[in-house]
Amino acid sequence: MKSKIDWEEAYAACEALTENEDSLTRDIVTGISEKWTLWTLAELAAEEAPLRFSRIMERVEGVSQKSLTKVLRQLERDGLITRKVFAEVPPRVEYATTDLALEMLELVHPLWKWAAANVAKFQAAQTSYDLRQKKN
Repeated sequence: MKSKIDWEEAYAACEALTENEDSLTRDIVTGISEKWTLWTLAELAAEEAPLRFSRIMERVEGVSQKSLTKVLRQLERDGLITRKVFAEVPPRVEYATTDLALEMLELVHPLWKWAAANVAKFQAAQTSYDLRQKKN
């Protein structure tokens, strides 16, 4: 299968970045691909309304409080979510996705669907690989 990616265009876009922009681009892509980031964003986007920390934690099964706190702080810093603190006792904090996050998720969604549609192929490849490793 021939790639539909225009690699020259991709490389040119990267070469046009300053050193700082290139570093930030790499940091953003790395952050987005971390374990809990996309799942957290997807849960916030699917709700289509702000969520409190505890609701996010319930939806992102298996995430620790420390990891979720770190993810939410980084997402806020990157402009992918907003954090609103309400002056109440006890304080209430709500998180919501930004338009930038929704734009990114629209690009990631086809990748998610592709992975789900091809999960059997991944399982077969992993099983085949594991069997070959046992023989060696």
